[in-house]
Amino acid sequence: MTTPPSTPTSTPASTDLIPHALTDSAAGLDDLLSAVGRLTADDLAGRSTLDGWTRGHVLAHVAGLATAMLGQARAAGRGEVVPVYASPEARNAGIEAGAGRTVAEHLSVLGDLRDGLAEAWPQPGSPLWDAPSGYRGGPLSGCLLAWWREVRIHSVDALTGTRLEIGYETWDDALCAHLREFLAVRLPDGMSVDDVAGDPRDVTAWLAGRVPAKPLPGDLPELGPWPSATPAR
Repeated sequence: MTTPPSTPTSTPASTDLIPHALTDSAAGLDDLLSAVGRLTADDLAGRSTLDGWTRGHVLAHVAGLATAMLGQARAAGRGEVVPVYASPEARNAGIEAGAGRTVAEHLSVLGDLRDGLAEAWPQPGSPLWDAPSGYRGGPLSGCLLAWWREVRIHSVDALTGTRLEIGYETWDDALCAHLREFLAVRLPDGMSVDDVAGDPRDVTAWLAGRVPAKPLPGDLPELGPWPSATPAR
């Protein structure tokens, strides 16, 4: 399975999310690490909620994106703009190569990336958040928002079906509001998120292409692709 990296929202208020996104993405990775440390080899080899991917694939994808965003943060600090990935093929090859890591190896890779990101992200209010990045032609703030989305969403994907399952309740109100705004472009023309009935968290999960905890009422439209072409701002 191949999935394009997600794209940051382009709302003017996105910079207001930086302090919370920093805190919650770090907490999300800590939660994921805690759960992964108690998985078995069979758990890692088991199917995730993403078609064609094991749980190991999902964790390798999280690590690959964290590596890419760490590279963007470090480049911004040097006043440079570098590509996120060398190529789509390199990105996919990295996921395949990392999917077979042991529990200890996943923990080591993700733990190092946690420490690297904590050091590399600028402080809230830093002008570096407006520095250009290689991610969708947008600023570094878009990289943080993408990482926030991905670590929280894929934590659910990786652990669903295990005794250490992480659920949608870990997506707080700020993340859900951000996701609904970011993913609204998947709806048909003329339809808004407010037109979709149901618990807001379940609507968020559905917009993200996941199975809601409670089925949404009514006839639901087919969603468009994950946003991947909108420049990050």
